[in-house]
Amino acid sequence: MQLTGKITPDSLMSLEAYSKWRKAHKAEVMAHRQLRSVHLGEHINLQFESETTIRYQIQEMLRVEKIFEEEGIAQEIEAYAPLVPDGSNWKATMMLAYTDINERQRELARLIGVEDRLFVEVEGHDRVYAIADEDMDRENDEKTSAVHFVRFELTPEMCASVKAGAGVKLGCDHTHYPAHTQVAPETLASLAGDLR
Repeated sequence: MQLTGKITPDSLMSLEAYSKWRKAHKAEVMAHRQLRSVHLGEHINLQFESETTIRYQIQEMLRVEKIFEEEGIAQEIEAYAPLVPDGSNWKATMMLAYTDINERQRELARLIGVEDRLFVEVEGHDRVYAIADEDMDRENDEKTSAVHFVRFELTPEMCASVKAGAGVKLGCDHTHYPAHTQVAPETLASLAGDLR
């Protein structure tokens, strides 16, 4: 899987080529995904996306759905490519996970707006709150969704600080889900690679 900086139909592998590549490289991609996964408290997980994770997601969708026509490929790229960070931000898939269905229903009702209360705080800088669900609204008056797509937009100074080794805290200040965690150094090193 070659990273090109922009996902285009020409930069994707054919289904046959991807099938061969996948057998040899799936473990590497899973390790990359795991490295970029940050747990916030007991029930929130943020999967920070990259060109690698999104390219893999698109190739997997094409493989599973057996999509090989131009229109279908274009639709998958259109759906997922906006989740690739573009040099001044981090983009993540946020998942709320509860094993008990009753607890899940209750908490999704209590956590309306949680996606807007997520933040990153680069050492020495102000908090940056998530910009959530730019593609569509994922909550209603009764509950929030278990999955949200969030973007953290960083200033050039924040990007420089991260690249210079500043620590980063991930947090949430929602009334019903106060939590924060320091982003692990190895995860932060991967995330720093997303910034120009």
